[in-house]
Amino acid sequence: MAELDYEGFWKETLIQLRNDLGEAEFSGWFSETKYIRAQSSKTGDIIVINVVIGIPSAFHRDKVKSRYQNILITKLKELSGKEVAIEYEITGKTAKKEAASPENHQIEQKVDTLTDKEADSGAVLKPAKKRGKHPLLQENFTFEGFVIGDNNAFAANAAVAISKNPGKTYNPFLIYGGVGLGKTHLMQAIGNSIHENSDNKVIYTTSENFLNEYVQAVMDNKMSAFKNKFRDTDVLLIDDIQFFQSKERVQEELFHTFNHLLSSKKHLIFTCDRPPSEMKKLDERLRSRFEQCLQVDLQPPRYEERCAILRATAESRKAEIPGEVIDLIAKNISSNVRDLIGALNTLIAYTEIMKKPLTIEIAQQKLKNIFYAPKQANLTNDVIIRVVADYFGGLTPNDLKGKKRTGNIVFARQLAMYIAREMTDYSTTEIGQDFGGKDHTTVMHSIEKIRGKLLTDPTLESTIDSIKMQIKDFSAKH
Repeated sequence: MAELDYEGFWKETLIQLRNDLGEAEFSGWFSETKYIRAQSSKTGDIIVINVVIGIPSAFHRDKVKSRYQNILITKLKELSGKEVAIEYEITGKTAKKEAASPENHQIEQKVDTLTDKEADSGAVLKPAKKRGKHPLLQENFTFEGFVIGDNNAFAANAAVAISKNPGKTYNPFLIYGGVGLGKTHLMQAIGNSIHENSDNKVIYTTSENFLNEYVQAVMDNKMSAFKNKFRDTDVLLIDDIQFFQSKERVQEELFHTFNHLLSSKKHLIFTCDRPPSEMKKLDERLRSRFEQCLQVDLQPPRYEERCAILRATAESRKAEIPGEVIDLIAKNISSNVRDLIGALNTLIAYTEIMKKPLTIEIAQQKLKNIFYAPKQANLTNDVIIRVVADYFGGLTPNDLKGKKRTGNIVFARQLAMYIAREMTDYSTTEIGQDFGGKDHTTVMHSIEKIRGKLLTDPTLESTIDSIKMQIKDFSAKH
């Protein structure tokens, strides 16, 4: 193979591509690419020029190949008059790590890009020694595990840009959308990426925990320690800020924390179930701070994206799920990602426990309550708690809302939380609030426990159906 100089053709290709795409999209994917070499090869009578381009990561390579490969080849061919092929070499600091993990990106996706402005600022994360797992972030919440589609591409690309340049790119940042669409996943992916690849200090908290720590600090006269904790950080992530509404004193503290971190060029990232403009019970000064964030919304995934999410999850769990079952779930659950994954996990658990291959008939049977149980808009969690307590006899609503850990109370509480998730549109955070201020992770754990028991206890399904009938009867009478 003969060595050729195609660098001039490559530079001209980039100039034309910048004009076609615009500065924002171009910078997001091509500011860190570089020409390496070109060589000619002959196949029969056809001479092909292999142009090798350096690219910073497998993530960039996959996106450029899926979205821009044909455009690049066409322009190079027009400029050079030769048949052209493009190859990529990963040249970033993570090249060895990514080369060892070809599964980093599970599907090719269509992406609406957003620049991270690294070329303009010149700021990049400093390489750091390998750090252990962040104590407050879930390890599996990564960019690699976040399936990108038209419903979330803008938000995902903004998040990636932030993770590369915290404190400078898109600060502050707010992700909003309905239940189970991946807000927490995307937020924590930013935190995990920054924690792993830099020395920046990252703090993650829910609005509930922030409020509880604030109240405790006031009671213990330790406000200085509280302020120092949340202001002495490089990146602050706060989940579900809608729950700060009507809580005036903690809003005041958050307002000052917000101002302190922003003026110190520290990054602030929030999630919410609605745009800030719709949070009418927030102090106007604090709401205006949230409104100055880059706001990105997550929409429910389309059918193709739901299939991709299910396939990717099954692959990560090393589970064999027939295509017809993937299709069944994707067609019957369109509301959010969490319900999709919950249905899939139910089937995976069944195959693991029963040691049986999954069929379409089994999937229909095991998921019938999920597919055909419409949510009741006017149903409250208080009604569910009351009916479940009465059903088990000897229990009160306060038992289910309290902290008692005796076996019968724990089971009844878990069952009530499961039914609340099945019969209402309340988020796990909202359910937790109605169950005496439980954390949303407690609610999710309870739901998974009941789903597991449904697979092994043949009587539990009829018990749940009976309780649901009583809840509907009670609701109709009152």
